[in-house]
Amino acid sequence: MLRGPLARPMLMFALPLIASGVLQQSFNSVDVAVVGRYAGSDALAAVGSNGPVIGLLINMFVGIGVGVNVVIANCIGSGDRAGVRASVASAVWLAIASGIFMLTVTLGVASPILSALGTPESVLPHAVDYLRIYAVGMPFMIIFNFASAILRSVGDTKRPFYSLVASGIVNLLLNLLFVIRFGMGVSGVAWATVISSVVNAAIVTVILLREKSDIGLRLKELRPSWNRVRKICAVGIPAGLQSTVFSISNIFILSAINSFGAKAAAGSAAAINYEMYCYFVIASFASTVVAFTSQNFGAGNIERCHRILKIGLIYSVFISVVLNVLIAWQYEMFLWPFTDEPDVAAYGAVRLTTVLIFQFVACYYEMTGSSMRGMGYSMTPALITIFGTCVLRLFWVWTLPADATFSRLLAVYPVSWLLTDAIMYMAYRRISKKLPEKFCRAENIA
Repeated sequence: MLRGPLARPMLMFALPLIASGVLQQSFNSVDVAVVGRYAGSDALAAVGSNGPVIGLLINMFVGIGVGVNVVIANCIGSGDRAGVRASVASAVWLAIASGIFMLTVTLGVASPILSALGTPESVLPHAVDYLRIYAVGMPFMIIFNFASAILRSVGDTKRPFYSLVASGIVNLLLNLLFVIRFGMGVSGVAWATVISSVVNAAIVTVILLREKSDIGLRLKELRPSWNRVRKICAVGIPAGLQSTVFSISNIFILSAINSFGAKAAAGSAAAINYEMYCYFVIASFASTVVAFTSQNFGAGNIERCHRILKIGLIYSVFISVVLNVLIAWQYEMFLWPFTDEPDVAAYGAVRLTTVLIFQFVACYYEMTGSSMRGMGYSMTPALITIFGTCVLRLFWVWTLPADATFSRLLAVYPVSWLLTDAIMYMAYRRISKKLPEKFCRAENIA
């Protein structure tokens, strides 16, 4: 990370992250495909409708995982071995506490929040059952997320990927067994996800326990360093807050989608799977930019930080454009695994051709925001993203005419991405000028 060429190491770092993201999303995609094919459109809508709700509940702790990555990587870059060990112990303690908290909260809010979103009556009981069972797996999901962040800080993205392969196979087999063989429907896919999450968390925990380097987990040192917890939260909470508010805006959009009926909710749920797959390409290169920037910033190499951002942008835009265009062009083939109902597929097609095809536009603000977080500026990109993507989306939904079309509702996504890009560009230039003069040359400022 600190010396030599960047393009190939960044790609090799990102590829396992992309594969890991695809596998993680596949947990939900397999759920959606199995219930859509074997339990009907109401069950499909029930599982799909929970996506934004789950994001709202868990994204704060996904953001704190970014803080874990940044703090440990900075310690590594500056040669602080004691800080690495203290940060690892604090991260594991924080993961356990966060998981217990999220389980308790989700069990309490499952029914009220889904009712408040206007979930169709035929869908609501299934959706509540799914979310309550899913909550049982949340502590294990958070443990995996934090453990993966620890491993990423030293450039290890392969072992978390192998863990996801194993748990993904478990998830697929249990989905087929519970839904097709035992007829458990929505609850079957939820329990399959929970069990696979337990497997996932167990594997990465064993990896950390066996690790001999400074990032290894030592049970006798498993106590929080409040100074390290504070540093992790200082970076992670703004990132988590951004994702949480982002999810709130998506929940309002989901409520508007629900107003078009169960078929629209089901079609949107099917199409979102491909948005998530493509988004994991962007998110993986964003994580790569964070990890590489954190170490180089810790080592005082600001010029290299700017090069990392440019390479991350090139990779993410190119791959996103290829995927976005391919899926939107062949939307009938890609929607087929999720539904055989023409009305449901029609709504899914609108979402793919209105939202997905423009998703590459989000690459700029994701990469620049990640670069700023790696350099310790976490609140700035969080506030920009909250305003650019969240506030505008809420305003869009509130002012949408009663007779607006489904495509007009969804047009808020590309519009909000463009606005956020513009604001993030200005913020990055301003922050770059504040960096130490001996490390930052004008020609390297994007």
